[in-house]
Formats: sequence, C-alpha cells, structure tokens
Amino acid sequence: MKHTIAITVNGTEERLQVDARQTLLEILREDLSLTGTKQGCGMGECGACTVLVDGMAVNACLMLAIRCDGREVLTIEGLSEGEQLHPLQQAFVEQGAIQCGFCTPGAILSSKALLDTNPSPDEAEVRESLAGNLCRCTGYAKIVKAVLSASKHQRGIARG
Repeated sequence: MKHTIAITVNGTEERLQVDARQTLLEILREDLSLTGTKQGCGMGECGACTVLVDGMAVNACLMLAIRCDGREVLTIEGLSEGEQLHPLQQAFVEQGAIQCGFCTPGAILSSKALLDTNPSPDEAEVRESLAGNLCRCTGYAKIVKAVLSASKHQRGIARG
C-alpha cells in the first residue's frame, strides 16, 4: 500500500508516494537521487547513512519514510551553499579526515548535529557524538581534529 508523504529535503519540499516498508535511505537514494547518503550495513551499526531529521542525527536505514511526513531532512548534498563548503566539510578536507570517503557524509552530519547543540565540544564529546559512525581508514584522530577545528572556525565567525 502506498502513502503520500510531504517532506522537506535540503530545503525543497517533496511529495512522494512511498510504500509503508520503505526506509528514508531508500527514498533519498532511489527516488530523489541523493546518493551522498551511503548504504552500509543496513542495520544502524555503521552510521554511513546518517542524515539530520529535524536537526537530529538518525540512521536513514532504520527510519521508515512514512515517519518523515511533515519533517525536515538534511543530507550531505544540502550542507554546502553552492560551491562554498560548510565549515565542517572544509575542515575535513584541510585536516585530511577523508580517505575512502564512504563514512564521511555520515560523520559530517553527526558532527553538525553536535555542533548545532554544543558549539564548543571537547575531544571526548566529539568522540562520543561519532560513536555510531564507523571508519576503517582514518583511525578517527583526523576526524576528531576536523570537528574541533570546525568548531573553532564557527565560533570565530559568530564573533566576527
């Protein structure tokens, strides 16, 4: 059975016909062609599919699309402003926190959720916020450094 939902994805309202069993990940990738959100484990273990729903980091592979009716979703594609990278994206590049890149969109969005609620996290808080995002390449040190760098950058913009 199909249901009509209206969700705002990256600032654009979308009306979609979805099956009751479809996940948010499936509609993002298959219906909206937003492939920055990665299909990893499919069980909420790896964090590759992390997106923000109403500002909260969620595993899109676990969230049913019908639960997103009337909600706002932010994917990695909606984070930058045109060619201007978001400070988190820029920090990941500058700190070398990207290797294969598969985990990067989820890690960046988990980090954004953290910085939106805690603009001055310490290293332990950053590591805790990234606990659901697995990375096999970087060892996390550069990812944590990038988040802390973006935090400092964003605080500097807010003051300046």
